[in-house]
Amino acid sequence: MISFVGAGPGNVDLITIKGRRLLEEADVVIYAGSLVSKEHLEFCKKDCEIHNSASMTLEEVIDVMSEGENKGLKIVRLHTGDPTIYGAIREQMDILDSKGITYEVVPGVSSFTAACSAIKKEFTLPSVSQTVILTRIEGRTPVPKGEDLEELAKHKASMAIFLSVQDIDRVVEKLAKGYGTYETPVAVVYKATWEDEEILLGTLGDIAEKIKDKGINKMAQILVGNFIGGDYERSKLYDPGFSHKFRLSSEEMK
Repeated sequence: MISFVGAGPGNVDLITIKGRRLLEEADVVIYAGSLVSKEHLEFCKKDCEIHNSASMTLEEVIDVMSEGENKGLKIVRLHTGDPTIYGAIREQMDILDSKGITYEVVPGVSSFTAACSAIKKEFTLPSVSQTVILTRIEGRTPVPKGEDLEELAKHKASMAIFLSVQDIDRVVEKLAKGYGTYETPVAVVYKATWEDEEILLGTLGDIAEKIKDKGINKMAQILVGNFIGGDYERSKLYDPGFSHKFRLSSEEMK
């Protein structure tokens, strides 16, 4: 059996219980060595066969999976964060489907939620934003038409931008045009939940300089939007004047 497992954003305790169990039972582990903490491998069996996919091609990864499956081994494909977000797992699953090999996908904590937790904020605030946009700037991998950062920022939604800190000047210019101001709050979280996590807070007007001063050019989430600072309305869920199926309003209780 092949299991695609989300290792979480960095801290080894943020893998799911199921993911940890699968890792402990695995005969073969293929892990994304450039991003996944090697501490996860300490939970593997002593005789577990371990492959670092950072230096492997798609075909080589599939060959290891196919060989292990033919031997009846338990295989874990360990991805960073949640494997369904920028995990490049679809192309792996499609080949496995074509070979008639079964697999499962085990979700994990994504770096975008880990980053928001690190700054102790909430993406979805009443009267501010009820939408979160996950995206990246175009680079060697293009983005589809209509998904340019400037166009997405026009929605004024909360945004989590992956894989883009190395191009922060262009990110800022596009976002400022979309949001219509350089005053929009920004948080950049480097290596969220790792021991060397670092948080930079600012606005579109000054965040680029702060990032360059710190020399951050990879492994960082860029969070953008008014959810980071400013006023918001109280949630209806716990408002005494608002009733729902589990609670009467203060007026109804009189």
